[in-house]
Amino acid sequence: MRQFSACIEWLFAREDDVFADRIRLAHRAGLDAVEFWRWTNKDLDAIAAAVAETGIAVSGLVAEPMIALTNPANKETWLQGLRESVVVARRLGAPVLIAQAGDDLPEFSRAEQRAALVAALSAGADILKGSGVRLGLEPLNTKIDHVGYYLSSTAEGLDIVDEVGRAEIGIVYDLYHSAVMDEKTEHVVGDRVDRIVHVHVADHRGRSDPGTGHIDLVDRLDWLFTHGYGGRVGLEYRPKTSDAEAVRAVVKSLGG
Repeated sequence: MRQFSACIEWLFAREDDVFADRIRLAHRAGLDAVEFWRWTNKDLDAIAAAVAETGIAVSGLVAEPMIALTNPANKETWLQGLRESVVVARRLGAPVLIAQAGDDLPEFSRAEQRAALVAALSAGADILKGSGVRLGLEPLNTKIDHVGYYLSSTAEGLDIVDEVGRAEIGIVYDLYHSAVMDEKTEHVVGDRVDRIVHVHVADHRGRSDPGTGHIDLVDRLDWLFTHGYGGRVGLEYRPKTSDAEAVRAVVKSLGG
């Protein structure tokens, strides 16, 4: 059975505005993992208590601060934040931290920005070494949701990961962002499935419930799992409803 993770930034948000209670709602819906974005604006004690109470896993969270790794001046600040993020991830048992590249900065060439990314990620790998936590660099679409973002290409993200050349560093592969950029999973991932540390899903249009749009999510997930992906699939979508029945139906439709 495939394992799924509820992004509780969106899922169960309408049902409960107390963040930690969304963990309990995810558990009642039959999910065995949750994920979220920033940790610095959360009550970590309440989250840890809900995790301990339910036995649910935390599959991932964002490595803070969310600043542009494309700017070499941000490297040391980001690395200090990464150290703190690793402590939080280990406390919650999360195996993945998610990093975003940052904006495409006009004051630097693409080559300079890529070099800054590689340098930051390489130094970050030293911090992650032996922690049990991997970092996933996330390509995002620049057509709808993240105009001006540096990294819109999955293949380029994988190339950056390969340039870093450390097992601690991979990518978060978001099927929604990839499809919006007109990518075919088998073409952009190819034989580099092992570099994927986490997967996200949502449908297009609207970044909404899987099955409500036109992205071939089942086929893409089938390809990933057939070619060796064994991690969780993050349900990172804006739900029309995230009651237990609706979420269970999405999971079943995706092969859970």
